[in-house]
Amino acid sequence: MADLNSKAVFIRARSDEHKEERLSQIKEATAELFANCPYSEITLTTIAEKLGWSRANLYKYVTTKEEIFLEISAEKMAAYYGSLLSAFPEGNNFTPDVITEVWAGIVNANQDYMRYVSYLNPVIETNVTVERLAIFKKKYYDLAYTFRDRLAQMLGTSQDTAYKIQLDVLFYASSNAVCCYKNPLVQEALKQINITPPPMDFYKNMKDFIKMRLAWKE
Repeated sequence: MADLNSKAVFIRARSDEHKEERLSQIKEATAELFANCPYSEITLTTIAEKLGWSRANLYKYVTTKEEIFLEISAEKMAAYYGSLLSAFPEGNNFTPDVITEVWAGIVNANQDYMRYVSYLNPVIETNVTVERLAIFKKKYYDLAYTFRDRLAQMLGTSQDTAYKIQLDVLFYASSNAVCCYKNPLVQEALKQINITPPPMDFYKNMKDFIKMRLAWKE
C-alpha cells in the first residue's frame, strides 16, 4: 500500500473489490489519526489530507467521520470478543481467579478498542444512518450474547447476570482507557497547580475490578 501521507493520484474505485480497498485505506488512515490525535481534532478534511486525497474524493465513499469510526469499532469489537471466546472455550472449568487474570489480559491487549467504546454511545452512534447502526448493533448483540452465554455457564449464573457483568467490565475499561490524566491539557493544568495524580496501571485496575465484579455476581 502506498504511503498514506503521499499525494498519490486519486483513481476512483470501480469494482466492489477496489471499493473495499479504498475503504480499508480510509479506515487505516483514520485509525492512525485517532491513535495520535483527540477525536475532536479529526475531521473528514484531516482524513483526506492523511490519505493525500481531496475531500470531494473522500465523499465518494463516506459522508461522516462517524461512519468510518463505526466500521473501525466493528472490526475491533469482533477482535475483542473473538479473543474472549477463544480464551474461554466451551465447557471450560476455569476458576474465578483464572477467569479474572485471562480476561484482564485480553482487555489490556484491546485498550485501543476500549477508546472507541468510550465514544460510541455519546458521539459515533449519533451521526450515522439507522441502516448502518442496525448492522453494527446486530454484530454487537451476536457477539455479546454468545459471550454472555459462555460466561453464564462458566460462573453458574443467569444470562442476565452474565450480560451485566460483561457490560460493566466493558464500560469500566472504556472509561479507564480515556482517563483524563492522559489528556495533555489536563496534564498541563495539573502541573500548574502542583498536583501529581496517582499512577495508573490499566491491567492491574482491570484485574482488581473484574475480581470484585465476579465475587459480587448478583
